[in-house]
Amino acid sequence: MPEPKKPAGFTKKPQSQTVTAGGKAEFVVEVDKPNVKVKWQKGGKDLLAGPKYTIKTEGKKHTLIISDLGKQDDSVYMAVVGTVKEKFELQVKEPEKTVEPKATTEGTSSELPEDDTAPIDSHQQLAGLFIVKPESANVSTGESITLVAKVDSSTLEKKPTIKWFKGKWLDLKSKAGMVYKFKEEFDSNMKVYTYSMTITKVDKTVAGGYRCEVASKDQFDSAVFELNVEEAQKTDDILTTFKRTDASGEDAGELDFSALLKKREVKVEEPQKEEVDVWEILKNAKPCDFEKIAFQYGITDLRGMLKRLKKKKRVEKKSDSFAKRLESAYQVDKGGKIRMMVEMAAPNMEVKWLKNGKEIRPSGRYIFEVIGLKRVLTIKNCTLADDAEYECIIGEDRCTADLFVREPPVVINVPLDDQHVYVDDRVEFDCEVSEEGAVVVWSKDGVDLTRDDAMRFRIKKDGKKHFLIINEATKNDCGRYKIKTNGGESEADLIVEDKVLEVLRGFADLTLKAQEQAVFLCEVSDDKVTGKWLKNGVEILPSKRVHISHRGRIHKLVIDNITPDDEADYTFIPDGYAISISAKLNFLEIKIDYVPRQEPPKIHLDCTGSVVSQNTIVVVAGNKLRLDVDASGEPPPIITWFKNDQEFTQTESRCRIEAKEIHSSFVLEGALREDEGKYSIILKNPVGEDKAVIFIKVVDIPDPPENVRITGIGDDWCTAGWDAPKYDGGQPITGYLLERKKKTSSRWMKLNFETLQERSFTATRMIEGCVYEMRVFAVNGIGTSLPSISSRPFTPLGPTSEPTHLVVEDVTDTTTTLKWRTPEKVGPGGLDGYLIEYSKEGSDVWVAANTELVERLSFMVKGLPTGEKINFRVWAVNIAGKSPPATLSQPVTIREIVQHPKIWLPRKLRQTYVKKVGEQINIMIPFQGKPRPLVTWLKDGQPVDTSQVSVRNSEVDTILFIRRAERSHSGLYELSVQIENLIDKATIKIRVAEKPGPPGNLKISDVWGFNARIEWMPPKDDGNSEIIGYTIQKADKKTMEWFTVYEHNRKTSCTISDLIMGNEYYFRVFSENIFGLSDKPAVSKNTAYIQKESKNYICPDYKEHDFSHAPKFTQPLLNRSVVAGYSTKLSCSVRGYPKPKILWMKNKAEIIDDPKFLMQHNQGVLTLQIRKPSTFDGGNYTCRAINELGEDEVECKLEVRVPQ
Repeated sequence: MPEPKKPAGFTKKPQSQTVTAGGKAEFVVEVDKPNVKVKWQKGGKDLLAGPKYTIKTEGKKHTLIISDLGKQDDSVYMAVVGTVKEKFELQVKEPEKTVEPKATTEGTSSELPEDDTAPIDSHQQLAGLFIVKPESANVSTGESITLVAKVDSSTLEKKPTIKWFKGKWLDLKSKAGMVYKFKEEFDSNMKVYTYSMTITKVDKTVAGGYRCEVASKDQFDSAVFELNVEEAQKTDDILTTFKRTDASGEDAGELDFSALLKKREVKVEEPQKEEVDVWEILKNAKPCDFEKIAFQYGITDLRGMLKRLKKKKRVEKKSDSFAKRLESAYQVDKGGKIRMMVEMAAPNMEVKWLKNGKEIRPSGRYIFEVIGLKRVLTIKNCTLADDAEYECIIGEDRCTADLFVREPPVVINVPLDDQHVYVDDRVEFDCEVSEEGAVVVWSKDGVDLTRDDAMRFRIKKDGKKHFLIINEATKNDCGRYKIKTNGGESEADLIVEDKVLEVLRGFADLTLKAQEQAVFLCEVSDDKVTGKWLKNGVEILPSKRVHISHRGRIHKLVIDNITPDDEADYTFIPDGYAISISAKLNFLEIKIDYVPRQEPPKIHLDCTGSVVSQNTIVVVAGNKLRLDVDASGEPPPIITWFKNDQEFTQTESRCRIEAKEIHSSFVLEGALREDEGKYSIILKNPVGEDKAVIFIKVVDIPDPPENVRITGIGDDWCTAGWDAPKYDGGQPITGYLLERKKKTSSRWMKLNFETLQERSFTATRMIEGCVYEMRVFAVNGIGTSLPSISSRPFTPLGPTSEPTHLVVEDVTDTTTTLKWRTPEKVGPGGLDGYLIEYSKEGSDVWVAANTELVERLSFMVKGLPTGEKINFRVWAVNIAGKSPPATLSQPVTIREIVQHPKIWLPRKLRQTYVKKVGEQINIMIPFQGKPRPLVTWLKDGQPVDTSQVSVRNSEVDTILFIRRAERSHSGLYELSVQIENLIDKATIKIRVAEKPGPPGNLKISDVWGFNARIEWMPPKDDGNSEIIGYTIQKADKKTMEWFTVYEHNRKTSCTISDLIMGNEYYFRVFSENIFGLSDKPAVSKNTAYIQKESKNYICPDYKEHDFSHAPKFTQPLLNRSVVAGYSTKLSCSVRGYPKPKILWMKNKAEIIDDPKFLMQHNQGVLTLQIRKPSTFDGGNYTCRAINELGEDEVECKLEVRVPQ
């Protein structure tokens, strides 16, 4: 499989430029590949060739030329190739003009000349806002100084803002307090702002270059000045100017190189100087002067130049202390770890590490390591405060290095969620990023939100969280909102729809008698909606008898002690909506007639529910139903109620009867489904009886839909289906509403605003790879059901692209082997496998070749008809379905292709194949040939013995296997591969060997002086391998300890010299082959005696050496910093004779019989072990060695830290 293509990139990047207005600018880039398209962009939009922009392409070189430059061209541009982007800036400056000096107002000085130390890389055009600029000054230590700047605001639209900087980066606003004090005043008559900065108790840290910047909308101005601090009552010393800011002061961690800039006098404009080679200046300058040079010559990419400068060859001065110095600069990511190393020229030298001139002490973040002569400083969990200059001091010599801490990209931890609101609702998008105070960009539909949009959008930060707030949403706010950081982005949709007011509960007609109370009550869907009550079209005003109330979603009209004048049509109209709710109030007059004769009972029925038919009343679940029955008859009848033919007598429950003489009421509060049924009322008196039957039907919202399922999925859509609810609430289902949400979110978004009649729906505009859930609501005439159980989580996924590079690998009489590569586009749905199909040429019927998906990238299609032409195609299948098929360009003829047999003998088998006795022999030899060839193995011309040798053959190789090799398996093996009368052969020589036997007939042939000659015969058994030499050993007869004299001696004789006079020796010889020495040697039977020349031995004179020595420590104690609760050791080494006495002391007090301390002394190495130290065990430890010739001691400091 070929290696993946490397994406195109830049070999030469565009450089930022500063050009005078009216001129032209030319930017050039080079890419690493020809025929690559490079896009030029400004503000995220592509630039098109025309009169303004000229775009050229010459091979790998691409050029952008911008003509007739104006202020509108001052911006950030970008060159894009593929996914690689490079930014660069174009700054357009106004042409220089000669301005005559003008008289200034009182209190201002004459016009100052342009300060050549002003930064060149300002992003705004200097507008000359200052009428008084702060000036450079000299001040003595301990004094105070005030710097004043005045700004004319008569031509400004907005109040100017001012910033004071020290050096290049340090904003002094963060240092406001006891040292830096800021003040602002405004003269309304002159319209002049006066800004002052007072520095109290000046010290050396105050010295340096300062910058004052003022800005108002699109206008900008700056002034640069310098403060020189002098010692009180002392002459100026220019060396103090080059001191770094004290790390213990308020400016700790900042690199204040601007103090190196000397005060420049006002000079008359001079002719242009010759160009200066900045590279040569940087190469010859000290690292501490880099920023001064960059500031002086307008270098904006200082760190980039430092990286390039680091690669250049540097000539270092030889040092007596340093064998290897620090690098000039280091770079590390924020939160990472950096190691800085030096190498000493000599041992036992004291090393100090400094940061911004202050000594660094060991801690959990700063770790000192000693590796031989190397000294390493390791900084863990680097922060921006570690961005400083570090110095290593050894003796009188020192070296420095700058450490740059780079902040990691800001990523999005919690993405945005889709929002679905109504008009005038409050919208709040929230997102959480990985860093506090990160810079983010909000956009809507691809357009960045600016300050001009601040009236509609409010952007807020709270730690790592960022908010975009719309207080009163309108339909114009609909769209896709995006938040973008330098490490990621997140999108979400906002849908705003008009409010739809729904009447949740209405009121019905009332029929009441005099002095009773009339109550009209309704409920709407919005608790903020107000409304009016009308009586026959005239607005009703509250009075003592008429009460109007509004609590949440409920609006109520109460009329006490009704009279015939109250009989009318009553209407409630919500404000702002074209709907109304009406009902009629009927006044019931009671007439008393004297009937001297008896009357049969008569039922007069009235109710507050909805009468569907003559004897059916419909009531909404949760509402109140009241059936008022007036009875007439003489004598007064007895009223009896029945529910489902059973007498009903409850008087104090939710469902009860209220009786008053000949008046009876059936009251049902909070109607439930079980209250449905047949209700009967029977009136009886002596004259007769009357009966009425009423059916009460309770209607409710339907049950939620059931079995919500996802029936189809695409790359940005899905189809959902569901079943109707079991209970429709007593009213027909009018439709369904759907909602969806991301699984990681808690906010649901509506998918349809008009109810659906079908029980399936296709949702679109989904994000591929994002997990969603869906739920359904059922709607009837009463209202909307509760939501259904959410569907199983699903992910919109699309099928893959078609497989690539489909080819035929092999064809036989009945099979075809296909190979292909994975699709170019797989997507979040992954790839489950492949489906292979084939069909005869001219036929449209495709037959599946595999019943289960194939995961590998090849497949053999079997059972094909011989001689037929077959078309093949391959589908890629995943959870979203099948991809487009990959097909062969032409059909394949099913016919065996004859291939001559050929053996591919491995290189290692072309020579003698040697193995040791007992080892395995496993030889695999590949071959080719079609149809399948006949494979035969022979040993020494005879077929191999299958009881000792195993042979396994396949279509493409053969394996010869011997589990445990013996010497009898050695021989000449012949492999033949034959197809009909075609044959190919290969010969393999195998030799199985072992260690040889011992040499024979070892004897001492001659002895003379200090020499002896021995001879022997080669071994009878060479182990089936050539003897490559002999090993000779000797042994003194007294000790019989054997010592090797010669190894790999190839001859069968040897002369042994340098034997000791008066000793008698034995000799033995081992034979050796490629597997080692023989297990047993040949030993000489006789001995060789070396005779003495003289019997009188004269002992030489010698002076006994004096080993006495005063104690001296060869390895000192080292300062340690340990964590409380973890045992530690202090070690050193001492030399002295007689053996010195060792004393351990803590804070000059001797340590005696303390079980917390364990003292050890081994061969001059002294160890003090402290078991589980606490903070009280910290201090100075001393080790003292004493003997009669003197004493010596070493000391170290132990720091015990409490773990955090």
